[in-house]
Amino acid sequence: MIPNTKFIKIDDNYNRIRLLLKELVLDPRVKALNWSKITKQTPNMKIGYPGQHLASLITGVEGVRTGARGDDLKDGTEIKSCSRVDQLDNCKECKKKLLRIEAKCPHCGSESINRMNDSKWLFSVKSEAELDLLTNKIERIFLTISDYPNYNQGDFSSIRFQAFELWNNNTRHSNFKLIMENYYNKIFLEHIKKNPRKTPAPKNFWPFSYQFYLCNPVKVFEAIVNNADTNPEVEITLLVDTTQDRSSIEAELMPIGLLSHLEIKILGDISNKSIITPQLKNDYDFNKFHTLVLKNKLDKNELIRALPYINEQTRSLLTLRDTDRISVAKETYKR
Repeated sequence: MIPNTKFIKIDDNYNRIRLLLKELVLDPRVKALNWSKITKQTPNMKIGYPGQHLASLITGVEGVRTGARGDDLKDGTEIKSCSRVDQLDNCKECKKKLLRIEAKCPHCGSESINRMNDSKWLFSVKSEAELDLLTNKIERIFLTISDYPNYNQGDFSSIRFQAFELWNNNTRHSNFKLIMENYYNKIFLEHIKKNPRKTPAPKNFWPFSYQFYLCNPVKVFEAIVNNADTNPEVEITLLVDTTQDRSSIEAELMPIGLLSHLEIKILGDISNKSIITPQLKNDYDFNKFHTLVLKNKLDKNELIRALPYINEQTRSLLTLRDTDRISVAKETYKR
């Protein structure tokens, strides 16, 4: 998990990232928002190519002038980007679409709106060769996402940019390889057998999902943008050095709320006491935690108070699920 320094050519990353976000993403978005009020067209930030520019500045590695073809970075890194900013929303009453900037449905006047938050990374694997390339020959998967840090509070004027890495040649990220192998063998090939003329949908890799956290993603970048709709102010809150060994960085903590009751019971097993105890909060000891998870009706709020997040070591006690079917994981903010 050590970046190859011979490919790291870009310096002054911190300042260049702030300038890039402002000039390439945020300023054009403000103009698009103003035009949206007139045209009623979406100002959605298409994050694909800006995501590649951002990845180059975060890693210090240049691209290879190939656009959507070939390697994304000179060291072979594969970049995937998604944006949950300015998605089209749905009216709960008439079911029609509306823009994020619209407080009421323009069709029926309802204020009952589903604010969508379901963009994801897409991985297309259509052959054994593509599977081998993605899971063996490519060393680093680089994931960027733009979203709303205060989404659950209905705050859409603050935007967050994050970047995560997965290294295929390291066992801590082996679940990513397993997910892609299962997609190809159990979903793609099975669909082709049933309908050879129809190409199956690509693998949806959902940000902040159970599968995402079990892949032990390492965050290497985060920036918060305040006043994003009018006068964007970029604050970089995390930027990992381009040469730093990623194995020394802890993977993202996983919210306990993503686990099923059965998976929580696994954590509460007496044999896992030494792993769980150091992570318990609010004066919970393991005996109290063990009693909590054995209840027939689990109190999720109390559970979150006791153990809000689990670390990488704890996740090793869990197994993947939903790897043999196309899953749908949608999250909406209901006004």
